[in-house]
Amino acid sequence: MSKNMSTKEAQSIKVTKNGPYIVSGGIPLMSMTIECNNQGTPAKWIIEEKMRTPENYALCRCGQSNTKPFCDGSHIKVNFDGTETSDNEPFDKMAKVIDSPELKLKDAEILCASARFCHRGGDIWEVIHRSNDPAAKKNVIENSCDCPSGRLVVIDKKTGLIIERDLEKSIGVIEDPSIGASGPFWVRGGIPIYSAGGELYEVRNRLTICRCGKSTNKPFCDSSHYPEEDREVKMNE
Repeated sequence: MSKNMSTKEAQSIKVTKNGPYIVSGGIPLMSMTIECNNQGTPAKWIIEEKMRTPENYALCRCGQSNTKPFCDGSHIKVNFDGTETSDNEPFDKMAKVIDSPELKLKDAEILCASARFCHRGGDIWEVIHRSNDPAAKKNVIENSCDCPSGRLVVIDKKTGLIIERDLEKSIGVIEDPSIGASGPFWVRGGIPIYSAGGELYEVRNRLTICRCGKSTNKPFCDSSHYPEEDREVKMNE
């Protein structure tokens, strides 16, 4: 087996007990910023160059590190409780399905990371009902694919296939300057994530894991980084 094959197969994220995420296998890490328009609605992702990282590295999970996004041991000083609380249910079991003329939208609200691309050009839950219109269909597909948490998944009714971008295995460090907050880690391309107890979480093309330390659905993001006064409104829009 070649060295490249060995490294690729070893790519994974391990949640440690009350500690950081251990990233193995040379997984690229990059800053990804949500750029908003004049109305405060997300317009596009700004993807920076890949950071220089070693083959294996530790990412902060408690939100208190002075060397973010990397761990500096602050979880020990603050007595971080990183207990994993996710039920690890399959996405299809969590998601409700919205039907429309040409598309189906699967929506697992518990996974929402409040990136808000679902509101770009109209709320996705309304626009999808016009999916027989080419512009509306394109809007729904693009907005779903820009949802980092994988809360939203679109299916082509004609083929029965999920519509997804082909994402390189990588981790995005989400920054959201319009709300004055840092977002979660965007795990891209189907990277395996293992619990502190060694359990494999469902492998998905898009998902977000908490890096503020406050999520009630650890290790996944639940929008706890979002300004508290606006969180409930945004999640239910």
